[in-house]
Order: sequence, then structure tokens, then C-alpha cells
Amino acid sequence: MISGNVQGVKNSLLNELEKLYDMYSKENIFTAELIKLICSVTNIIEREISVGINRKGKVVSVSIGDARSVETPVFDFKEKRLSGIRIIHTHPSGNPELSDIDISSLLNSRLDSIVAVGTVDGKVTGVTIGFCDVEDNSIIPKIVKTASFEEALNYKFMDEINYAEEHMDKLELDYDDSERAIIVGVDTLESLDELKELADACGVLTAEKVIQKKEKIDNAYFIGKGKVDEIRLLAQQCRANIIVFDDELSGAQVRNLEEAIGLKVIDRTTLILEIFARRAGSKEAKLQVELAQLKYRLPRLMGLGKVLSRTGAGIGTKGPGEKKLEVDRRHINERVYEIQKELKKIKKTRQVQRERRVSENLPCISLVGYTNAGKSTLRNAICEIAAPLDNLGKENVLEKDMLFATLDVTTRAIKLEDGRKAVLTDTVGFVRKLPHDLVEAFKSTLEEVIYSDLLVHVVDASSDTFLQQIEAVNGVLEELGANDKTQILVLNKIDKISEEELLKIEESIKEKELVKISAKQKINLDLLMNKIAEKIPSSIREVEYLVPYSDQKVAAYIHETSVVKKEEFENEGTHIVAIVDNEVYNRCKEYMM
Repeated sequence: MISGNVQGVKNSLLNELEKLYDMYSKENIFTAELIKLICSVTNIIEREISVGINRKGKVVSVSIGDARSVETPVFDFKEKRLSGIRIIHTHPSGNPELSDIDISSLLNSRLDSIVAVGTVDGKVTGVTIGFCDVEDNSIIPKIVKTASFEEALNYKFMDEINYAEEHMDKLELDYDDSERAIIVGVDTLESLDELKELADACGVLTAEKVIQKKEKIDNAYFIGKGKVDEIRLLAQQCRANIIVFDDELSGAQVRNLEEAIGLKVIDRTTLILEIFARRAGSKEAKLQVELAQLKYRLPRLMGLGKVLSRTGAGIGTKGPGEKKLEVDRRHINERVYEIQKELKKIKKTRQVQRERRVSENLPCISLVGYTNAGKSTLRNAICEIAAPLDNLGKENVLEKDMLFATLDVTTRAIKLEDGRKAVLTDTVGFVRKLPHDLVEAFKSTLEEVIYSDLLVHVVDASSDTFLQQIEAVNGVLEELGANDKTQILVLNKIDKISEEELLKIEESIKEKELVKISAKQKINLDLLMNKIAEKIPSSIREVEYLVPYSDQKVAAYIHETSVVKKEEFENEGTHIVAIVDNEVYNRCKEYMM
């Protein structure tokens, strides 16, 4: 089988190349017959041809590239050994020098050797051979430029291979099995920078960034076919083993890209779902992530699509039974149904808790914002300074300088500046291009935002893209139907920027009412707490009571439900000055002074 770029190559030439599989070259690095055939075909098609030969002398791969390069097959190699494969390929330009890609392939695949044969008009212009060598506990290339074709033909290549393996056996090599990615986008560099942060959060090292300005998305490959070829060669050079796209791909696009590049291809949505799956701590968060993953996977199952769902009666339904695809689809649908049932139960529990807070007249404040804006740090700082005495033992949520450090929604009671109690909810962070399935899955959690009395929108003032982040958060709030809620815009991390930069930010969003803070350094938190108390509608008032000693149950009730500012024991009874809500006010009217 001839692999690579065979488009436009006549079948007669492909049949000629198929004859290579019947050739053997054990004693020599190659044979004159093999070189004659690949040079003659190269001359006709003006593309590189690559042949892989194992140590038994048998041809194991034949591939066609373009005029500049050809994809080198990736072969497995054992630790501290070479792959056992040598590659012979043509250069139709006539230049016999090994390219950077050739040398990269030699080292990355631990090839026995790689041979570049320069050819013009079907004749050999020169031969260069590359071997793996060992120096200073590392593997380096050894380049041999032969004086003639005959010298290359008779070169004692096995001596070089045996020498390299003998010394490799003594090396202390650290084999890197981590994921190295090429990230690809058609948007902006800022969007790719964020994709890199998402990859970092998932433990994937970004080796290269590729951006293509494209007005119309390609239905088959998302990007242009030429850019796909460029990425394939770039992956060889930088030893990438995964390609990450900045936008959502269809199942067909993923399949086409993986076939063309030969590596695993994922999109931004898959990456975000993977991060959520790793970070989810509570049962609810895990179920929500699994639900989003299943909904994302369902339309991307490979196969014939809806035609395989016809398992009932009628024309076209007779056959051997359910295909694997149909079984997978049915299992996914069943699991989606089970998860949705479990989430409904959890939703009811949260609804009961919410109704209890409403009955107790507890206003709800939700922290919203872009991921890594500092919401969890702010939540911990507020709880530290404003937590009621009975809530001091509650543990903090995770604070970390990374995307999506917090996934589990937490709610804590706090005490406002005017003495009222309220509840503070820390929500999951938003991000640009947040997968719709993820928003849908987390809707039961994000309902805390919908039912909030006040949204504290936390913005990372030190980010270069803070305006786009504000737009992204407002977009998700609009999708949730919560964009009309009362908001306070909080510029966080002001300790990381200068006064001049802060002034520029204020000018760019001057129509907004801002509070400038640093949650980490606890700067201006008192201003924020005052603003929160000011923005939450108050139904409370300060009232003086004189409760007879015979009705001390009333005094206990006031203590339990209100904020007591002053209490004195007089001859007629207990004199209490308290901040009360409407319910306490109406129930204790007869004791007012």
C-alpha cells in the first residue's frame, strides 16, 4: 500500500511503487534497483518518495510527499534501542542535504538511519546519510556526506547502528511520555493564548501555535488543506502528539484531520470538558460534567447516523441486529436519562434550601466572573472578615492561579456592614466559547445566580483582555436569563497593575460603577462590603423594645431572629435596641417603646 499524498498520481506509477515491497536490501543500506525506481518516479511526479526498510532488508512502508518533504512513518522503538528501521527518500530538487525535518525524524523516531538521495531527471546527484550517535549522555545526529553513489551503496551502515546501540545501552535517558500539543485557531492570538492556558490547566505542554486567517470554514478540515499538511510536518519537527483546535469541530472534521495528520485531534470543548472532569469534586459536579460529555459525544459517534436507529418494523429494518454504534447510542441515551433524574433530585434539595433562605429573609449574593478572576480568593477573604461566629469553622475553597480551579458551588452565611445576615455563593467561572452543553448541564448549579438578589461581577484588572472577559460573562448571564440582575463590577488584582493602567481601565468602562480591590492583599474590602450593603434592598429597621420579664420568650425570639445592638435590664423589663425585619417588627409591635 502506498501512503501519503497519492492524489493525482497515476495508477500505473502506484503499481510501479508497489514493486518496492518485493525488493530486499539486507547487506547494503539500499540497492541500485530500489534507487533507480524511486528516482524515476520522483522525476515524473516531482514529489518526494520515502521507503522504510527493516533490518531483515524488507521494505515495510512506501510513502509519497510533496516537492519539499514527505511524512516519515512513526515506528515504535524499545527503550535504549533504535527502531530497527532505516528510511531512504528522494529530494526532487537535486539537493542531497538532510533537512531539519529529516534530522528531527531521525532523532524522534530513533531511526537506524535516514538517507537523502538528490535526484534530477531521474539521475542521482548525491547521497547523504544520517545516523543516531551518542555524546554527553544524549543522542545527537551524525551526518555522513558520501563522495559518490557507490560509496553510499557500500557504506558499512550496520557498524554505525551497532556502535549507537552499544552506547545507548549505557545512557541514562529520561523518556518524555507527556502530551505535547500544537494549538490551532482561526480567531485571534489572544484566543490562542487562552487556549494555551486551558492546555496548561489540563497538563498538556504547548509546543507550537498555528493561526490561519480564514473567512470561510472548511467543511472537511475546518482549516485549509495546505495548513493541514503544514501542521503534519510541524508535528514531526516539534515531537507533538496531539493537535488542539480553538473552536468546536464536527465528528467528520475530527476524523478527517486525524487521518490527514496521523495524530489525536481534539477541540476546545473537549479540553474544557476534560478540565471539568478532573476538577469536579462533589457528586453533583461530577454528574453535570458527565452529562455534558455524553451530550457532546452523542452526535459525534462514527457511523451511518440516524439510519442505524431503525430497529423497529418496516422496510430497511431487517438485518443482523443492532450494530455497535446503535448499542453505544442507546447506552448513552440511557445514561443521560439516569443522570438527569439524579440531578433533578439534587435540584429539589437546593430548592428547599433556597426556600428556607427566602423564609428567613436572607438576601443572596453571587460572585460571578471569568475563570481565574479571583472569585474564590474574594469569597474566602469576605468570609474571613464577615462570617458570623457560628460559621467561623467552615473551611475555605481552593484558591489557585489557574483556569477553573473551583467547580463546586459553595454557599456561606456572612454578616453585612449594617448588621444584616446574607448568604454568599461562589460560582463556577465562565470562559469565552463556553460549550453550550456545559452551560446546560450546570444550569441547576447556576440557578443560584438566577435567584440572587445581587451579582458581584469580579474582573481580573491585570488581564489584557478584561473587556472581552466582561463581554463573555455578560453573554453567559444573558443565556441564563440573569443579565437584568443588580450588579456590582469589581476590579480585582489592582496590586498587580500601576495607577496609570488602573486609570485607563476606569476610562474604558467609565459608564460602570466600579469598586477597586485586591482580594489577595485585602485592599478596599471594606468599600466593597459597604457597597454590597447599599445595593441589597433593605426591609429592616432599628426598633426599641421593652419586654416584660413575664414575656422573656419574646426577648429570646428577638435575639434569635435579629441583630441586637443594645440590651439593658430595667425595673419594668428588658430594654432592647435591635435591627429587625418586617416579620419581627409586626410580631413584636406591642412591646415597642
